[in-house]
Amino acid sequence: MTTTSDKSNTIPKRQSMRVTLGYGLKNFFGVAFYGLLLFIPAGTLAWPHAWVYLALFLIVLIASSITTDPELLRDERGVGQTGRKGWDLGLVSTYGILTTIAVPILAGFDWRYGWSADIPLWLIILAVIIYALGWAFGLWAMAVNRFFSKIVRIQHERGHHVIDKGPYRYVRHPGYVGGIIHNLGTPIILGSWWALIPAALAGLLMVIRTGLEDRTLQDELEGYKGYTEHVHYRLIPGIW
Repeated sequence: MTTTSDKSNTIPKRQSMRVTLGYGLKNFFGVAFYGLLLFIPAGTLAWPHAWVYLALFLIVLIASSITTDPELLRDERGVGQTGRKGWDLGLVSTYGILTTIAVPILAGFDWRYGWSADIPLWLIILAVIIYALGWAFGLWAMAVNRFFSKIVRIQHERGHHVIDKGPYRYVRHPGYVGGIIHNLGTPIILGSWWALIPAALAGLLMVIRTGLEDRTLQDELEGYKGYTEHVHYRLIPGIW
């Protein structure tokens, strides 16, 4: 979501730690599953690109576990599904298939059969930097926005409202900016030109979701239209 709040966490500290640890454990198994989707199609563990990527992925998911508001993690398992937009589930599901299934499987087969021309080391290093910057921008958004959610809905029960601090001073949807950037860096880190195809399609879906979510916020979240008068661009300053 693109809105922020300065409210403090209201759930007990012990429960907060338990929720955060549970989210972190879920992310750890997510990395392990992603690894299987890489190495099984590749037919080998001798794939340095994949190990570098998995190390980066684990680091950013640990950071995500620390950054995401525990109250939001708790609520999204229950009440957080209330009010979700019908179009959102299809978009998010397709995005997940493209980024967490199609990209690693295609990259794995690419490594096994050598479909892609060799990607120069300097470009892979640049992709690592781009990947890190994309995640850093997204994590910054998570850190300042306790309403940052994977679900498009107005969080009435949590006092959902707008402020414009952190990256929200520059674009209205910085989380999507970071996501698109790091997803485009992933195939290059893995050494696969072919895996750029599902990554690019996933980026297009996020652009579509940005437009739909922005319209929802303008229609349903008090103060958001005024916010758009100060922060004019959804994703790219000067363009859109």
